[in-house]
Amino acid sequence: MNFESIKVDFDVIVVGAGHAGIEACLSISRRGLKTLVVTSNKSRIGYMSCNPSIGGLAKGHIVREIDILGGEMARTADATCIQFKRLNGRKGPAVRGSRTQNDKHLYCESMIQTLSQQENLSIIESEVKSIIIKNNKCVGVILSDGSEIFSLRTIITTGTFMNGVMHIGLKQEAGGRVGDKPSLGLSDQLASFGFSVKRLKTGTPARLIRDSIDWSKTIPQYGDDRFYPFSIHSKAKYSLPQVACYLSRTNEKTHEIIRKNLDKSPMYCGVIEGVGPRYCPSIEDKVVRFSDKDSHQTFLEPEGLTTDLIYLQGISTSLPEDVQMEFLKTIPGLENVKVARLGYAVEYDYIEPTQIWHRLETRGIEGLFLAGQINGTSGYEEAAAQGLIAGINAANSILEKEEFILNRDEAYIGVLIDDLVTKGTREPYRMFTSRAEHRLILREDNTADRLFNRSLNIGLHNENIIKLLEKQKKQRAEFLNRLKTTKIYPDAATQEKLQSLGTSVLLKSITFEELLRRNEITSSMLSSFNFEINEDPNVNESVEIEVKYSGYIKRQMELIEQTRRLEELNLSELLNYSEIKGLSNEEIEKLAKIRPRTLGQAQRISGVNPSAIQAIMVYLKGKNKKMREMEVGIHQ
Repeated sequence: MNFESIKVDFDVIVVGAGHAGIEACLSISRRGLKTLVVTSNKSRIGYMSCNPSIGGLAKGHIVREIDILGGEMARTADATCIQFKRLNGRKGPAVRGSRTQNDKHLYCESMIQTLSQQENLSIIESEVKSIIIKNNKCVGVILSDGSEIFSLRTIITTGTFMNGVMHIGLKQEAGGRVGDKPSLGLSDQLASFGFSVKRLKTGTPARLIRDSIDWSKTIPQYGDDRFYPFSIHSKAKYSLPQVACYLSRTNEKTHEIIRKNLDKSPMYCGVIEGVGPRYCPSIEDKVVRFSDKDSHQTFLEPEGLTTDLIYLQGISTSLPEDVQMEFLKTIPGLENVKVARLGYAVEYDYIEPTQIWHRLETRGIEGLFLAGQINGTSGYEEAAAQGLIAGINAANSILEKEEFILNRDEAYIGVLIDDLVTKGTREPYRMFTSRAEHRLILREDNTADRLFNRSLNIGLHNENIIKLLEKQKKQRAEFLNRLKTTKIYPDAATQEKLQSLGTSVLLKSITFEELLRRNEITSSMLSSFNFEINEDPNVNESVEIEVKYSGYIKRQMELIEQTRRLEELNLSELLNYSEIKGLSNEEIEKLAKIRPRTLGQAQRISGVNPSAIQAIMVYLKGKNKKMREMEVGIHQ
């Protein structure tokens, strides 16, 4: 084949149209680049294979970050929300998280419509069998019918479909989910190029028929009256009717049936080799690992407003059909349950993520980007975030712009990608607030302040949204300034109001900022002292948190500044670690494999000790000194 004469068909080809593929293709086409999405099933673009919900602890942060950077997930989640909850609402602001229960069919339909109407974006229904490589560069893909499509960049977002196998008991069937075929050939080809390809496992619970459930034996769980939308595009009111979810629990009878049939579970008899998600275990795992517990809770969650299907959250399983039916009927409310689809496990290939750069381009093949579960992550939000970053960087490389990389102190997305690239993963990676060392700075409420300027450099927002963000930023600054400069005086009326609010009286005049620092005072209470407040939670909530936690935030910023000095010490991709004295063989091997971008990233690699960081610093100082001496000699 003469590659020199090839006509490029598209700027970027995106393989897959799940949550990662959607963000990738939209972020590219919206910047005017000709984009193609290849999906095996057009009717399942953005399909929620598992729980029909978006957000949660730490995941809600990611959804807001995607939105501020110009992504799509937040808008669609808001528009299709059928229940909203702010998790950990009574705890500190760093660990609060927004979560929506969504109508999965409307979510899917909305994403199909969005992609179908997008300029510069084409969609074809086919399967990519292999990628086309020339001189270590990806130049296109080959479809199942043998046709070749050429591009400048390619992004693979295959989810759980690469060599996907579904397990129910000891029965196996090829597929990435029920109703969809697996993606065959790609992972074998990547392995032949030298990539480390491994196996992971995930699972899903049974889907139940609504009318077969005795709801009187369950406990209703309602959403919040107040809606805090994920997206800056959305209004703070519900678009759809809100529904309840319902709580029930397993019991000792349930557990006994499961224990008795573990020999029929593909996980416990060696059929499944892939590692499952530790933080979202199957019911088999729960019964074995937490044998001291006599029950586990399960939430019965509607999959939409017009479907009779109920998602049995927390009861994912791969036990045989008859065993599933037996133990399901021991759960209160499910004694006469009818099942639309039983639970099953999916085993699939992923690429060890230490083989990609922070921009999500592979180290081994130029122009090839990976995003989503192919990098070992779990969850819609983590996938969407990677798709967005891969899309931004694929476009940037074509438009000859700098790579777009978020730091750990800027965004949860930065933590996610840095963890994957630096540490890799041996199990499906899920984001938690505890993974972020700077989580007090990375709050949901200050997402716009953290990422607004970064988003301007991408160019995915229209002029109206930019003006809205600028307006809110200005209003927050004005509100904070008035709190700092306006005083409240200890007159009789003030003292009486303070007592009625359950807080101590004043001994002297103080600023409203000092008053707001009191635990029992909220920004909404300030209006009773004739202090004008902005009703927009995007303004007052963020400022209130900033004031109340100012001491902690100041200390966190000092730590970030110290860390940033290490992050600013860049390491060359060509650095020969074997030349550095004081490094162990293990440290040399890991540093050479991962090729950290900065000294800060090198510090986070498992097995690289503080003494190694010192050795690298000494080496770089010595090398820089020699370079300066050489420059002086040349000029003389």
